[in-house]
Amino acid sequence: MTYSPKAEFQLSPQPTVFVVNVIHAHPGKQDEAFRIIQDVVRYVAERKAGFLWSNLSKSTDGKTVVNIEAIHSADNVDEFFSDPVFVEKFKSLDAVSKSEFHIYKVCDLVLPAISAT
Repeated sequence: MTYSPKAEFQLSPQPTVFVVNVIHAHPGKQDEAFRIIQDVVRYVAERKAGFLWSNLSKSTDGKTVVNIEAIHSADNVDEFFSDPVFVEKFKSLDAVSKSEFHIYKVCDLVLPAISAT
């Protein structure tokens, strides 16, 4: 049986792992940094089974880009970085930014107590 990841929210914590990239763009380079990480994420989404979804955001002050990416397992990070094409794409961020890369495992999920209806 083939594993088919399904992106959805659950009422209790699931063993989802998040990769969080905070990309501090060099002055005037936010759009370029966004395009580079967008290319990196799309490359992963098209080729890596452990990829679930990504949320790419730009700060309103023009200084940072954030990639919050859900993956199946922390082991997927090693898989991504073992791909030389991925590594080259990811390294291209160095020309336009300085970035932080962290891996998180979901430990709690807090939902609103008041219904939006």
